Amino acid sequence: MPKRPKPRSKKIEKSRERPAKKKESTKSAESFAIVGVGGSAGGLESMLTLFKKLPPDTGMAFVIVQHLSPQQSSSLAQLIGRTTKMPVRDIRHGVGVQPNHVYVLPPNYSVTLNKRALRLSKYTEPHGPHLTVDRFFDSLAQDAGTAAIGVVLSGTGADGTLGLATIKLEGGITIAESEASAKFFGMPGSAISAGSVDKILPAKAIAEELAKIAKHPDWPRHASGKAAAQEEREPFPEGADELGKIYFLLKQRSRVDFANYKHSTLRRRIARRMILQQVESIERYVEILRANPREVDELFNEILIHVTGFFRDAATFTAIKRSVLPKIIRNKKDDGEIRCWVPGCSTGEEVYSLAICMVEALGKELANVKVQIFGTDLSEPMVTKARSGFFSDAAVKGVSEERLRRFFTQMDGSWQVNRNIRDMCTFARQNVCEDPPFSRLDLISCRNVLIYLGPALQKKCFPIFHYALNPGGFLVLGNSETVGGFNDLFTMVDRKQKIYAKKIVPNPPAVEFTSKALSPVDVEAGQRFRVRQHERDLGVEVTRTADRLLLNNYAPAGVVIDADMQVLHFRGRTGKYIEHAPGAASLNLLDMVHGGLAMDVRGAVHKAVKHGINVRKEGIELGHGRDAVVINIEVVPFRIPAASQQWFLVIFEEAPARDVSKKGRRRTQDPGTMENERLQTELRSTKESLQAIIEEQEATNEELKSANEEIESSNEELQSTNEELETAKEELQSTNEELTTLNEELNTRHYETTQANNDLNNLLSSINIPIVMVDNSLVIRRMTPQAEKAFNLIPTDVGRRLSDIKPNIDVPDLAELIRKVVDTLTTCDKEVRDNAGRWWSLRIRPYRTGESKIDGAVITLVDIDGVKKRGVKG
Repeated sequence: MPKRPKPRSKKIEKSRERPAKKKESTKSAESFAIVGVGGSAGGLESMLTLFKKLPPDTGMAFVIVQHLSPQQSSSLAQLIGRTTKMPVRDIRHGVGVQPNHVYVLPPNYSVTLNKRALRLSKYTEPHGPHLTVDRFFDSLAQDAGTAAIGVVLSGTGADGTLGLATIKLEGGITIAESEASAKFFGMPGSAISAGSVDKILPAKAIAEELAKIAKHPDWPRHASGKAAAQEEREPFPEGADELGKIYFLLKQRSRVDFANYKHSTLRRRIARRMILQQVESIERYVEILRANPREVDELFNEILIHVTGFFRDAATFTAIKRSVLPKIIRNKKDDGEIRCWVPGCSTGEEVYSLAICMVEALGKELANVKVQIFGTDLSEPMVTKARSGFFSDAAVKGVSEERLRRFFTQMDGSWQVNRNIRDMCTFARQNVCEDPPFSRLDLISCRNVLIYLGPALQKKCFPIFHYALNPGGFLVLGNSETVGGFNDLFTMVDRKQKIYAKKIVPNPPAVEFTSKALSPVDVEAGQRFRVRQHERDLGVEVTRTADRLLLNNYAPAGVVIDADMQVLHFRGRTGKYIEHAPGAASLNLLDMVHGGLAMDVRGAVHKAVKHGINVRKEGIELGHGRDAVVINIEVVPFRIPAASQQWFLVIFEEAPARDVSKKGRRRTQDPGTMENERLQTELRSTKESLQAIIEEQEATNEELKSANEEIESSNEELQSTNEELETAKEELQSTNEELTTLNEELNTRHYETTQANNDLNNLLSSINIPIVMVDNSLVIRRMTPQAEKAFNLIPTDVGRRLSDIKPNIDVPDLAELIRKVVDTLTTCDKEVRDNAGRWWSLRIRPYRTGESKIDGAVITLVDIDGVKKRGVKG
């Protein structure tokens, strides 16, 4: 099994919904953009090109996150500082970012952005694949919002892909280096294939694009962070009518009406496209949309936010696997069928995750149960990609090693979901608000879709989900989504993970969806089908009518209620026992039953709910005097197949004549005895009713206590999360990338050293005197060409000890003289003769390094033969 990146920290995979920030008082303090530049192998060369071409006055701050070896010091800041006039500095913990400054991540650290200050944290695992770029990009998107720009340069692996998706989700701008420019296309290519990149440019063109963005007149308005997105002012005050034209063009091109989607999100996306297209007015952008259908497609894909992942929010999938799937499986007989639906599936990761959980939950029963999971999305390219089942290394980071080995196959640098899982999943383009839904579903997972819809569309979706689910079917929503005003359609199953179950209601709301127009042939065929169906159902309808007559005229009166005493259905003539009270309409049985029956009904229903048994109460007087009647009440619990919910049939019937006659005979008894019996009966009923009320109150208190504990626990988790964002997360680094990055730095240093060496060689060659440099061990370091003859040397003698070579000059104590100079730091001058009888002035001086350290000696010879001979003649 090939090695693969470890899963990302759960903190990184948390929900993308961010809390709104406080509105800024001034634009100047927070209006500048922050550019995150991520790179790995080959990224140094691209960064040098980028900053060399980048103007120093863009008004942006730049944060460089380069994969570096934790064991080696880095000179990245110095190298970049030579290419730009902007101040370049290594990041210090807590430093606030400033415009027109460059900040470089030091080795063995990862960095996040919090309140426009950079926070450093040490690596917890220094070996393995890096995720430092993803980590910084995630925090950049959180903190800067629409003022965030993410740039991914050359590098191997997939770091930065998920981070760019987060920046794009929050309205920022994303750029990747093109394949022609990048030395290694792994990181840019992964981000491009994931659909997270706005611009694909060479390193030089990236600098030009950033300069253009900085000069755009709308950029400060849209780049004031997430707080700007919360401002109530109109983003396009000069073109409110133009927005309607944009919605029309989108609907005409994509058959999707965005008029009822969340307008704040739509306007941010439109503004973002205007900046990328260098358009200054919305009228001009409308003209571009009319002339360029491809831009309409780009805007359409921009609005459809494709953020997903395998087993995203792992706690939700754990709850589905442990609590939801076992209940669904228990209700399926042999040869049964489980049907699920994932609206807004994007590239399909959630669909395949659900299929994997289903296979694991079914185990050996998989052969006896057919599983069908439908994934739908508005974007045809996303559906096509999901159908293929191919995913990059970055996409499968949330998959455990065991699941990857069992359910995936590695092919050409990517991972494909195995055939048995793909066969369970069906993908199609669908608009959940307009197209007919799937039916007979056991589970709908609609997570983080409703938050992008307006209130009108949200109200339209919940009846559709209720209609599509089987009785007792489950609905899973995102962390920030609820059923809102549709609590009568769904009951809460898991409050923390937002899991609901379908309620059976007597009058479900009407389901509205716009079906596609049918051809005349289809209409005629439908009419013929309805005629045949009518004839086939005629006999069944006769039987139903007869049953209804019997129930209405001869069966006892009763109602069907749920465990909350909400009436779902009326049976027979219930007017003697039930009537609607004045005020707001209510279907609660206790609000409608006659006052004399309320305590007995409450006690009987409570006992039936608690113990799940039939409960019967007899001899209940309703009314007084001659108008009094004797009533019997029976509560019968029951269930229906494929539903976990329990219902209750409450039957009201008048006592038989013999029971009434007994009551009449009792009236002839002593009035005191009769009153005593009546009071005792009433006291028993009151005690039972009071006991039921007490137990209901205790149950309610327990639920409130449990809810309070969950709220406190959630509050602690949120506080812990805020603290953890400022501390270390587990970050991994690829050994191969470390070596490649280090090699680039060494190549740069090697170039500088080679240049200095060439300068020194040329300098020595131009000096026409013999010079030899030795270290403390008398090993030859360098020599001039003239020194070869005087000291009897050849070029290959470099690296040999000078004392091992017999020089052509007569200095028998040369080694001792050199050691004395090194030890005493004094210069030695001496006149010597060579083998040819020529006189030389020998000078030995200490070799000093730049740190004033003595590291050998320098030996020079000066020809004084002419001076000597003239002195002799004189």
